Amino acid sequence: CLLWRLGSMGDALRRPGRRRFLFGGTALGIAGAARAQTGGGGFAPSRPVTLVVNSPAGGSTDFSARLVAEPLSARLGVPVVVENRPGGAGVVGVQHAARARPDGHTLLVGYSGTITGWPPVRGTADIDPQRDFVPIALLTEAPQVMMVHPSVPVNTLPEFIAYAKARPGQLAYGSSGNGSLQHLGTELLKHRTGIDLLHVSYRGTGETMADFLSGRLQFYMTTPPPVLTSIRDGKLRAIAMASPRRHPSLPDVPTTAEAGLADYSAEAWFGLFAQAATPPEIIARYAREVEAVLAEPAVANRALEAGAFARFEDPGTLKARVDRELAGWTALVKALGIKPD
Repeated sequence: CLLWRLGSMGDALRRPGRRRFLFGGTALGIAGAARAQTGGGGFAPSRPVTLVVNSPAGGSTDFSARLVAEPLSARLGVPVVVENRPGGAGVVGVQHAARARPDGHTLLVGYSGTITGWPPVRGTADIDPQRDFVPIALLTEAPQVMMVHPSVPVNTLPEFIAYAKARPGQLAYGSSGNGSLQHLGTELLKHRTGIDLLHVSYRGTGETMADFLSGRLQFYMTTPPPVLTSIRDGKLRAIAMASPRRHPSLPDVPTTAEAGLADYSAEAWFGLFAQAATPPEIIARYAREVEAVLAEPAVANRALEAGAFARFEDPGTLKARVDRELAGWTALVKALGIKPD
């Protein structure tokens, strides 16, 4: 029996484009003070820092980047730019970040679906997190919520499993493509419970949500930020949290373990990464500053209000997480014979 402690959430897959946001407009005026925080030595950025997001503005990866951008700018003493580079199923932005100069001025805000879900399904020719990047820090975690459309006459996960078993291949679920953690998380659910759901692949969360709300999809799992309002308005029905703990934004929704599905978890996470050749002193400086940023009550509260948890992990701990999840998803993909789109 395999114990899966993995994460899932789909990044939008749209036509390539760029959208830049500048934080810290007054930060240049405090550059001297911020540089003084290095203690007279170590790395200090000499120009604006870019946080690359490989999806359009408005998603959870983008939210995690914005969550830390402004306070990080204040601490570094230079503007921090959030640069959205969607396209190519997320490859465009990741490759752009990987090819940037490893001098600490261009970093990647990576989503667990891209970092640990994509390579097992699609191979490592385009994205190899172990080859191309070095972890800096975990930024946020966001457990997925399992939902059904109100047209499905169930209120709990066991009821949904029974309903789906009676209708093999008749119910559809959506994801942001093969290798997204929405996809792998649901495939893991199917594997664990023996249900048969039809997979419909979309270019992003926005498109998936449109069809889910219309009733074209019967089941969907994603992180709380894009669905909280629809759940509270009764347009969607939450049946379980794919997490070891309940979510404060949805306190009445039981965990999968409470619903009878033990040892199942599908939590998305978002971390900060640098190019593999980045000097250790740069990694150390950013890890130190991110830890301080995530400890700020205003940052933690903003994350919680959006349905996420601000949580710091140091480079070594985040690397262990990446390695562990890559191994776990690789085993599942191989066992189920999952192929690229």
